[in-house]
Amino acid sequence: MSASGVASAAGAEPAGEPVPAGEAASASAGEPAGEPVSASGVASASGAGASAAPSPPQRGAWQRSVALFLIGQALTLFGTMITGHAISWYVTLETQSGTILTAFTVATMVPMALSSFFGGVWADRYNRKYLINIVDGAIALITLVMALFFSAGIQWLGLLIICMVARGFGQGIQMPAVGALLADIVPPAELVRVNGFNASIQSLSMFASPMIAAALLTFLPIQMLMYVDVVTAAIGITIVSLCVHTHKGMRRPASLAARADAAVPDGAAAAAGVAAVPDGAAAAGAAAAGAAPTRGSGFFGEFRAGLKYMLSHRFILMLTLISVIFSIVATPPALLTPLQVTRDFGADPWRLGAIEVAYAVGMMAGGVLIGIWGGFKNRTYSMAFATICFGLGSVGLGLLGNFWVYLACMAFVGVIMPIFNAPCMAILQTRIDPDYMGRVFSVSMMAGSLSMPVGMLIFGPLADVISIDLLLIVSGVLMAPIALTFLVSRSLRKAGELPEPAEQVLADHQEA
Repeated sequence: MSASGVASAAGAEPAGEPVPAGEAASASAGEPAGEPVSASGVASASGAGASAAPSPPQRGAWQRSVALFLIGQALTLFGTMITGHAISWYVTLETQSGTILTAFTVATMVPMALSSFFGGVWADRYNRKYLINIVDGAIALITLVMALFFSAGIQWLGLLIICMVARGFGQGIQMPAVGALLADIVPPAELVRVNGFNASIQSLSMFASPMIAAALLTFLPIQMLMYVDVVTAAIGITIVSLCVHTHKGMRRPASLAARADAAVPDGAAAAAGVAAVPDGAAAAGAAAAGAAPTRGSGFFGEFRAGLKYMLSHRFILMLTLISVIFSIVATPPALLTPLQVTRDFGADPWRLGAIEVAYAVGMMAGGVLIGIWGGFKNRTYSMAFATICFGLGSVGLGLLGNFWVYLACMAFVGVIMPIFNAPCMAILQTRIDPDYMGRVFSVSMMAGSLSMPVGMLIFGPLADVISIDLLLIVSGVLMAPIALTFLVSRSLRKAGELPEPAEQVLADHQEA
């Protein structure tokens, strides 16, 4: 099973892996005093006239940009996963060591967490599309260099670790921008479905990549699979660069509205269900909310403002913390199943490919399911349901001794991941002020990226002394209290509600 889908659950996709309104409190909703109230999305009045908020792009325009963006990212992911499978299986078959697999996991996740510190600020400061393409190109270049080393006969495991470190740095910079860019070009009400279809499109790559990787690794040296990554990255970059157009007017930043719409007529405010705010109060509210600093405040000032924004919103903290715990607990089914299959069923590359294909087919089906269904009306309930089902799947992976039934259970786990990840990402994308979205995703990614190494530090060495079957069962049982937390947390239930049209550009979160 690939870790990408699970990692995104904690990384904002992440998950992939795997993720993820400006939160100015509404006085009428009973928020604590002192929270800023912004009339985002309401026409601002100045003198004799008023300027309306930018209108969203036409339906066909945003759908075309979204489709091409997802296709470009899927192509890039396809090559990346072929290389990732090749490296992982190469190490697994050569060493059969849980400790070595732990080292490779740490080599990817820790750099990802560190670089996301920069990636979030850059995603809010620079053009997100260009940032994504630059990082894709850099990762492809690094992979090309590694392939040339291996082609020259320098085939040292340490080189693969260096490659994973470099790729981890690139992914940490890129992933906050990907999540934030989707929120730029997709209407808020469509985000769950788009995230679900995104999971399905990516699953097509996940479906094909392990089969191709297993076949190629059987007959070709590992460096040939690295060249595939370079080619697919070039194609994906070209598509995104030439065919994807962002629309700044899709969701108007609430903090920007607090600064620009300082004066809102009482009638207009009442029509939008927002309390009227005097000029001075709006400006003070924006400052109190930690309105996005300008570039002149410096990199660390911008990052601190994003961190302050997260700390002031309970649901973001709760969602990040629970997702981190989820990722740690999910480490055995996410990262140890290839080693389990090697030990229990045989060290055959086709078996490793089979479990990846089963998981990918399940994710593809799950993405289509959540894309059509949309999940429960409250997105938090969808996440709780998925957590329980994931736990049952993990227990099944630990109990089943027949390989074909095992594959069916792996496919079931794959179905569940989009049902968890799509609502999780949609909550963040619709409830976070776009001015802060990149930084919030980056902090969430730091926590998520570090959670997988922590999980491997716990479960990896244990896998060398304890049956992985038992670890999978324990992992499944521990999912029950995580699901319960989703149901009892008032802040998460409130955040899971789909905002009304007037709230799609205005925060409506009530602290638990």
